[in-house]
Amino acid sequence: MNHLNELTSNKMMFFNFMKEKYPIFFNSNIFLRDIQYAIRTYFKRKDVEIAYPLAEKLAMDFTKHLEEKNELVRLSSNSWKVNFSFPKPVEEVEGAVLDKEV
Repeated sequence: MNHLNELTSNKMMFFNFMKEKYPIFFNSNIFLRDIQYAIRTYFKRKDVEIAYPLAEKLAMDFTKHLEEKNELVRLSSNSWKVNFSFPKPVEEVEGAVLDKEV
């Protein structure tokens, strides 16, 4: 399994998973260790055990990929600004579907 390819192909799924524990939104800060631990947990939920050093390398490669696409803006050696928006969640209210502001 190519773990980096899995992350890049399913970026929004990964970040939505990560949002359950970490506050991530447009212009928020995001940190390398948070991404690293989220990667370990993300793959563990898929029954794939990722060692700490591999998770660190994946986090660095993944953030580099996102920097190249201008989806993360580097602030320091281990922090970035989120430069993309999440789709608005859809909420059903009394039979009507409404867009919910995030």
